[in-house]
Amino acid sequence: MSLTNPGEALRPCRPTPNCVSTEATNLQHRMAPLPFHGTAERAQADARAALLQEPRMRLVLDRPGYIRAEARSRVFRFVDDVEVVVDSTAKLVRFRSASRVGRDDLGVNRARMERFSQRFRAITEAHGE
Repeated sequence: MSLTNPGEALRPCRPTPNCVSTEATNLQHRMAPLPFHGTAERAQADARAALLQEPRMRLVLDRPGYIRAEARSRVFRFVDDVEVVVDSTAKLVRFRSASRVGRDDLGVNRARMERFSQRFRAITEAHGE
């Protein structure tokens, strides 16, 4: 999804318990999107800043309306894929975080995106948005 194509969706989660997404319809995978009140550009900058506060997070792609990143686990160096979409029409930040390998992540992706959500809210509140 980009700023000019707000109808595009994030990739769906597989049925395994190692993914969370704001697009998921089941409780196992579902997380709430993050509303924003300023510009889409400001929301994307805030989302980027919130992501980069996470240890071992690396941006892979950062274009208007879309960020893709990789998060590495500390011990085994497994890679998780993180996507963030800034929906300028709905004024929402949508996201997905999923393990590339394995069946169960023991809640790692959910915990990561809960931290991301908290950081995003704190950053946007600091702007008065």
